[in-house]
Amino acid sequence: MKHPVDVNVGKRIRHRRWMNGTTQQKLAEKVGIKFQQIQKYETGMNRVSASRLWDIAAALGVPISYFFEGLDQPLTGDLAADMPGDILADREALELLRSYYSIPENQRRRLFDLARVLSEAA
Repeated sequence: MKHPVDVNVGKRIRHRRWMNGTTQQKLAEKVGIKFQQIQKYETGMNRVSASRLWDIAAALGVPISYFFEGLDQPLTGDLAADMPGDILADREALELLRSYYSIPENQRRRLFDLARVLSEAA
């Protein structure tokens, strides 16, 4: 049975890899494993050891803590069920995030403010 922490870590690996535009193959090569192992990590089927997570974090340019963000609530049940719509699994949402972060910061801030106003008006 998959542990909710392993599932969350795998989702965060997939999310960061996708945001960087890195393939499973490229990430696997950077950390010295087969791409199938990355697939298993991303689905939560296999747990990521501390040393491997260290290597993955370095390859993806994030601190180790990145993979545990969102786990500050008590673990009750399936984390994926607790997340509304599971944004990390939604390809359209990930594309939107990638596009959003490619916009220059000052324009991105204005777009964010506009989105907030529109959502409050809805």
